[in-house]
This record gives sequence, C-alpha cells and structure tokens, in this order.
Amino acid sequence: MRIAKGTNRRTLVFFAGLTLAAGLAPSALAQPANASVPALTYADLADLADPAQLVLQVKVSRQAVVEPARAPGLAPGSVRLFVVAKPEGALAGQAPVTKTVQYLVDVPVGAGGKVPRIQGQRFLIFARAVRGTRPEDVQLVAPDAQIPADPATVARLTPLLGELADAGGPPRITGVRDVLSVSGNLVGESETQLFLESGSGPVLVSVVRRPEAAPVWSVSWSELVDQAGRPPAADTLAWYRLACGLPERLPPGANLASNAADRSRATRDYALIKQELGACPRARKGNAPPA
Repeated sequence: MRIAKGTNRRTLVFFAGLTLAAGLAPSALAQPANASVPALTYADLADLADPAQLVLQVKVSRQAVVEPARAPGLAPGSVRLFVVAKPEGALAGQAPVTKTVQYLVDVPVGAGGKVPRIQGQRFLIFARAVRGTRPEDVQLVAPDAQIPADPATVARLTPLLGELADAGGPPRITGVRDVLSVSGNLVGESETQLFLESGSGPVLVSVVRRPEAAPVWSVSWSELVDQAGRPPAADTLAWYRLACGLPERLPPGANLASNAADRSRATRDYALIKQELGACPRARKGNAPPA
C-alpha cells in the first residue's frame, strides 16, 4: 500500500503499525471470510443503524492487519483490519464524493488464527465521517459495524432505515419517568399509564383492563392518549424502542400509586407489557447497543 503524498498527520494514524496482508507470513495469510457468522437479528441491525450517519454498500479493494499493540480494545479471537473500499451506493446518508473510503474494522479470525480474506467482497458499513481527516476516512459506529451485503439483509435493513429517517418516528427510550394505576367504577376495571422519557419528549404506554376481558395495551409517542393506539408489531422500530429500551423490571421509585393494590397492578401491567413485547435477542457478541 502506498500512502499518498500530502497525507495529513491524523490520517497517518490509520496507517501506523499496519502490516500488509500480502506481506504476512504463510501461517497468517488471509483465508476467505468465515461464512458461519451468526445471522443478525432485527435488534442487531437497529443497534448499528440507529447511530450511523452513513450506511454504505462497499466493495473491499485492499486490507491490511493492524498490529495488536496498536489495536486497543481488540477482543480475543479477533483481528483489526485497515480497509480501503469502493463505495457502490448509500442506503442512508450521502455517499462520499471520493472514489474510495477507508476505515478500521474488527473481524473474527479463522481456524489457526488465520486472517479472513475480505478483499473483493461486498459489505454494508455503518459509519460516520471523521472530522479533521481526509474525506475518504470514515469511522464505524462499532468495531464490527461491517456486515455482508447480501440481498436478504438489504431487504430487512431498508424499511428500518426508512423509519429511522422519519423525523416523526419513534424516539429512543431513555428511562421510565413514572407509572400510575387507578381502578375504575366496576370490579376488574382499571387503567395503568406508563410515562417514558425519550430523546424528543414523553411517550405514553397505557394498559386498560375491563371485566371479563383480556387486558389491552397501546403506545402513544406523545403524552396524549392515542385512542387508535395499539401494541407495535414485532421487528419494527417502535417494537425495538420498547422491547430493547425498557428496563427488565419497573423501577420502584417510578410507581406513583398510593395504595398497595394499585401499586401491585402497576407492577403486573408493566410485566404484561414486557411479556407481550418479548425478548430483544442479539447475535452480536461483546458490542453493547448505543447509549
């Protein structure tokens, strides 16, 4: 790899300590990328897409190994690569005007510690621009924010990116503000209102119980009750915000009910919401979702 004349000092950091794959010892030569990487869940895709300024499809033209001593935070069983790739299109954000982009990515090593060979392969990268460096420099939103660009993944990702681009879409949940449960005039009648905090204002989740009927709950992405509200469908942005953003249990300090029966019902209704949302499964290992 030749470093272009005029490369600034910050960009040189990308190159410091790199070992070109072509120059590795035979025992460490690259092998084809491992096809047994676990399939990503909806939550995995949302974790990557949510903080990304750019989602690009790229074709890798060059790769180089970063020496472990220059790869802080590298997980065991992984290798850090410096990648040069050609952008082929933007799924989100604006594609760079440069002919190539370059970035660092962590990938699992293969059998015997061999470096995966990703040169010539197509990937989706979730990235942001790097201030103060060359236009082609981008930073992944997570060390592993490079995934295969297969048609099935693109098809799953496209509607998610559309929801994230909608300014009126469900915001990220940041906490449970308070919950209040009150009984109605009839035996078995009640309503529980759960007020959530988010990055763009309050969110209201309500649970209504009526005699001899199953409880019904709904969400309104404001502090006003949405009479047409309903539980979010699985594998949608609204589902992700709640299923993956709500704490496992209702924080004790959030329960504003004044008597034991109302407090118990509030706790039970919160558990109902969590149960019907279901788990938030993730296949990515060692990468927490964005705060």
